[in-house]
Amino acid sequence: LSLILLDADSFKGFNDRYGHQRGDEALKLIARAIEAVIGRSGDTGYRVGGEEFAVILPDTDKEGARIVASRIREAVAGWKLPHASSKHEVLTVSCGVAQIREGIAIEPAALFRTADAALYEAKRLGRNCVQVSGSVGPDLRLVVGG
Repeated sequence: LSLILLDADSFKGFNDRYGHQRGDEALKLIARAIEAVIGRSGDTGYRVGGEEFAVILPDTDKEGARIVASRIREAVAGWKLPHASSKHEVLTVSCGVAQIREGIAIEPAALFRTADAALYEAKRLGRNCVQVSGSVGPDLRLVVGG
């Protein structure tokens, strides 16, 4: 199971410059980009809150999730929605990716924390990019029912 956390880059600046109605339109655009990219049965996208979204990808390793995250990032940037408060000059997203393997789940919240840390690293690296976590940790595994 892989998790992608994505966040609209410099979104406060977008809302301050263009207003909350345009901000809502930008969030809908991000949601449409997620919907356009994820297509397998079981893949789901969610708005976590504010300008943050999550994508859950069952049966997907980190490389597969990185590809999905990159496609979402490219789709959002491809809309070319002007964003004068961003160094990229268009609306962009940053993505953090984490994965858990099959096994015994000790602390499921570690998946979210690991993806969140990868997201913050993507922001630190300049935004509009995808960062894949190194590892969630040896104690975290996905339990598969039989």
